[in-house]
Amino acid sequence: MSILVVGSVALDTVETPFGRAERVLGGSANYFAAAASLFGGVQVVGVVGDDYPMEQLDFLRERSVDYSGVAQVPGESFFWEGAYSFDLNNRETLETRLGVFADFEPVIPEAFRQTPFVFLGNIDPVLQLQVLDQVEDPAMVACDTMNYWIEGRRDELVEVLGRVDVALMNDAEARQLSGEHNLLRAARWIQGLGVRYVVLKKGEHGAILYGPDWLFFAPGYPLEEVFDPTGAGDAFAGGFLGALVTESAVTRPALRRAVMYGSAAGSFAVEAFSVDRFRDLTVLEVVQRVEEFREMTTFEHELERV
Repeated sequence: MSILVVGSVALDTVETPFGRAERVLGGSANYFAAAASLFGGVQVVGVVGDDYPMEQLDFLRERSVDYSGVAQVPGESFFWEGAYSFDLNNRETLETRLGVFADFEPVIPEAFRQTPFVFLGNIDPVLQLQVLDQVEDPAMVACDTMNYWIEGRRDELVEVLGRVDVALMNDAEARQLSGEHNLLRAARWIQGLGVRYVVLKKGEHGAILYGPDWLFFAPGYPLEEVFDPTGAGDAFAGGFLGALVTESAVTRPALRRAVMYGSAAGSFAVEAFSVDRFRDLTVLEVVQRVEEFREMTTFEHELERV
């Protein structure tokens, strides 16, 4: 079973206190595909310029990532440059050049339109709606967003959220969108728009999954070395949906497991610049890390009878 992802395919220059990487693979679609392809096939829709090093995507193609839906057109590819502070929680955008991505209008190939799982990267909600109008009865649709769209495309974003099954965003975005400081109230407000499940990403502090009348918390994985947090959220989404694809049904236990796989994928993403950690990452390593999560969070509970 495959996953369709529509998002940015970009080039990044990233500087952290631990190094610098110039014009490396970036973009929400690439990070998502790198994680999700550990579990199954991924179909990518996006746009790049004629300067994009498509050959660098070969390792993902070998893992059943189909880039035939990515149009390569004359012009410059989407480029982002950023620098992170020492604690890696804050970053400064130094330069953004949209290039050909500024005129991107997603066209879903006929062969992709019946893909059962769909992920809408944090692109313009207007474009997300265009994708929803082209796909045919998917089993599950998940979307991401960002503060820029909450400010500038609020009405369109609300419409998107009324048409998807899962909304992923960070805690600051949830508070901004809902106007609620309390995260539980924020998640319930978002669910009131029509979303069944809300996943709030909290970076190194983990993630919270809110179901209709329940919630589940996944802690962040304790790492000794973190090199580059760029794309960790998209890798989380890739691990989350990738794990769901392997399940026989979308049940509460399946969703809880998926969050743990998302957290594991996100933790691997930050161990190297760009998508480099995924080049030789195996499913067995991911499973082992999820098992470590289980060991860290399981405890025995016995109450003495009075």
